[in-house]
Amino acid sequence: MHTWPNNKRVAVTLCVMLELWSEGNAPQYGPNTTSLKPGTVDHSRIAWSHYGATEGVWRFLRILERQKVPATFLPSGRVLELYPDAIRAVDQAGHTLAAHSYTQDTILSQLSSEDEHAVIKRCASLFEGVIGRRPEGWGSPVVSFTPHTNDFLIEEGFRWHIDVYDSDLPRVIETKKGRIVALPNSDYADNRVLRGNPLDLFDVYRETFDYLYKHEPGSMLGLAFHCHTGGRPLIAAMLDKILGYLNQYPDVWFARHGELAQWALDNDNRSTYAARQRGA
Repeated sequence: MHTWPNNKRVAVTLCVMLELWSEGNAPQYGPNTTSLKPGTVDHSRIAWSHYGATEGVWRFLRILERQKVPATFLPSGRVLELYPDAIRAVDQAGHTLAAHSYTQDTILSQLSSEDEHAVIKRCASLFEGVIGRRPEGWGSPVVSFTPHTNDFLIEEGFRWHIDVYDSDLPRVIETKKGRIVALPNSDYADNRVLRGNPLDLFDVYRETFDYLYKHEPGSMLGLAFHCHTGGRPLIAAMLDKILGYLNQYPDVWFARHGELAQWALDNDNRSTYAARQRGA
């Protein structure tokens, strides 16, 4: 059985997506239950999506400062263009920044391989212009990567991504271009409770953590929130409650994604959690 650094029992990560859609487009989901006629510009949902950069990200920063928890923020490239001050504030607060395509509707699997590579390169360049360096991490919108994504990411200097859903542990992936680390992400993001009871979010994460803490030492729990949904008070309150609960446990490792990637590289981990328990 593996152990985390300093014999921590469970590693916890927090992904905070800061997303925007392309000009004139909006999320397919929203708080309103009535859809407009096809082809109609939904100005309400467009404004709703911008809330993440105008309000949500700032609320998350206040909660994280109070709880003393590091997070990884994944902004769309368009956010860096329209709201660079928000990005700089995240960076100055000491959180990790990772790329999340140019817009949430720039889906890698719908692009040619040339256009996919161009989008990844463009996003990396936008970070250089705002915070003076390229990001090390990536998350594909709707987890829609392609057979070429790993190679393109490595070529542009990325060390890890959160596109993996076949393992409970960070693991090293070898490609013809080199190595990259795939990090697990949450199965239950905040937008699951958008039209439901926000307390369900707290219940799910608390019960999952309690199970892992009791039965699966050396495991990992990923939390996932969105600034335009979870950054609103009714759901952000649940994040505050979740982090307060986890902070009661001194042997929880609130891990930065780069730290988990380095752990995987240092241990050359290519195994799943189950395989490690079996000694495979």
